[in-house]
Amino acid sequence: MVEISGAAPHKRADARRNEAALLAAAATCFVDAGVDVPVRTIAARAGVGVGTIYRHFPTRADLIVAVFRHQVEACAEAAPKLLADRDSPHDALAGWIDLFVDFLVTKHGLAEAVQSDSTTLGTLHAYFLERLVPVCGTLLDAAADAGDISPGQSPLELMYAVGNLCIGAGKDPRYDARRMTGVLVDGLRLH
Repeated sequence: MVEISGAAPHKRADARRNEAALLAAAATCFVDAGVDVPVRTIAARAGVGVGTIYRHFPTRADLIVAVFRHQVEACAEAAPKLLADRDSPHDALAGWIDLFVDFLVTKHGLAEAVQSDSTTLGTLHAYFLERLVPVCGTLLDAAADAGDISPGQSPLELMYAVGNLCIGAGKDPRYDARRMTGVLVDGLRLH
């Protein structure tokens, strides 16, 4: 079973850089070619050897889980910065939803890749919800406190709605999930 929690041991700076490069390269490759992309393609994009991938991530499932966790954390950590940098909490919420859309599109194929290990998939889904629902809730509360949206909006419902709007992403070039989620988030505004 793939481990998805716990503190990572301290690594040398070059090992951390290699791991970060691998995660970024894998995420890009997963978007471009799916989670079954050859490991050598990921290694080439990251500028490392194939052996480096296997030292960090002994199995494809380990790599997929690491990319998933890394992107969840990036999405979660972006919220405070967006609240500080944007003109309004609603603008921060809209920016965060854009990042969430990118995450959802990137994880395309994850379920199929780990479906043989339903424990891992279930644990990933629980981790995803535990980490991101409160972040979305914080952004919704900030927007409600600022008078941008009605109070009492459910972060889980909003995230499910966004997820449903992302289902068709990449399958038909006439469909733009980001535009549709923008319509949804704009619809939260108090007019």
